[in-house]
Amino acid sequence: MRKSRFVNTLQRYLGIERSPVSRLEQLVSAVGGFLGILAILAISGPLLHEPAGALIVASMGASAVLLFAIPHGPLSQPWALIGGHLISAFIGVSCAKLVPDALVASALAVGLAIGAMHVFRCIHPPGGATALAAVVSGPQVQALGYQYMVTPVLLNVAVILAIAVAYNYFFRWRRYPVVLTRATGREPVPAGAGALAHEKLLKALGELDTFVDVSEQDLLRIFALASEPDADQGLTPNCVEVGASYSNGRFGADWQVREVTAVENAGEGRQLVSYRIVAGDGRNRSGKCGLMEFAHWAGYRVALNENSWQRV
Repeated sequence: MRKSRFVNTLQRYLGIERSPVSRLEQLVSAVGGFLGILAILAISGPLLHEPAGALIVASMGASAVLLFAIPHGPLSQPWALIGGHLISAFIGVSCAKLVPDALVASALAVGLAIGAMHVFRCIHPPGGATALAAVVSGPQVQALGYQYMVTPVLLNVAVILAIAVAYNYFFRWRRYPVVLTRATGREPVPAGAGALAHEKLLKALGELDTFVDVSEQDLLRIFALASEPDADQGLTPNCVEVGASYSNGRFGADWQVREVTAVENAGEGRQLVSYRIVAGDGRNRSGKCGLMEFAHWAGYRVALNENSWQRV
């Protein structure tokens, strides 16, 4: 018991993630990072010179972690990537030109970059490395002046951004940027989210007075998943009505809404449900299954409210 308490306390203080993702997700992230950096080295590598090039690519390596391991995080979105690197590059070059003391210039570049990323709402941690590299990478980079913002920084950003969009698109649950996941129409407004109004959520986040690396949409999804009953429990068969629509209560590619078009006797006391998929994977297809099977699949009844499916 004491050991368990000690381990739990240690996990909290060390900030160890207690909800690890699947092995598949880990593999997809690793392969994406490999492809992103490989593309940068292949396309912009000839423009980089050691040791300066190594420092500049290092900041892109940090960006790769965000874009491929946390593609839906606010720190990973395109404006954070583009603005974070370019603004930081501008500040780094300016500090290198205007501050004679390299030690002070280095620290000032990182500090100002953090402040500017806050102001322009483009916090991207690798931007700090981009600002620092502009000061400490030596005369080759300093000779570039503000050209440093274009080559290699903007070029690298464009390459890794293109790879992130293209690669993550093949995986529906992690399309990048996060708006592409919502635009597929496969995800409903989370059931129960109405109790957590948009304004209240923003107010709650504001009261924390610290940056939270989770999107508003993901917060609503977490709230919905935590507050909903287990979808595996399903409905009772006598709750299934002709003309009603039912959701399986899941998210992402697994989410689906079926409209019951008929319930027929199949003999020997068995009933068949005819349904049409009206939203989610397999939309506009029809099918049949046993009443018990349908009831077990259904998480709850839903109705279309304007452009979103809401739990009834």
